[in-house]
Amino acid sequence: MGICLHAGIAAVTGVVLSGCGPSPITSVRIEAAIEATFANLAHVQLSLLGLPPMAASDFAVTASCRRLLAGNTAGAGEWQCRLIWRGPDGQTLHDAYDLVVTSDGCYTATAAEDTLGGPTVKARDGRDVRNLLYTFEGCFDTA
Repeated sequence: MGICLHAGIAAVTGVVLSGCGPSPITSVRIEAAIEATFANLAHVQLSLLGLPPMAASDFAVTASCRRLLAGNTAGAGEWQCRLIWRGPDGQTLHDAYDLVVTSDGCYTATAAEDTLGGPTVKARDGRDVRNLLYTFEGCFDTA
């Protein structure tokens, strides 16, 4: 019976340890995800505001993300991302986002500063519209 118990413990330990490799949640993956999501939302936001269209790629979004937990450069938890992007008038803009990233590669990003106008913004015609760039969600592949 002792041999079966040891074999069972060894099998369980092997399964547990096999999931303890490096985290697939990295700055590179988060940066790529937030760049694409932000650019696509900015593209849609222009139409909601009644502004001339721009292709998502024309926003030229570049993100730089870091984990807030000291000593950790990967993993689920709280992150901060700084974005540099091109606005509709060609001006270079800078924004910061606080992210909560889950172990499945999904995140919620919220503007860390009030530079994006808050949760609602005024359209050209005076309507209040939801600011898609203020808080948004996305996911990326962790495989």
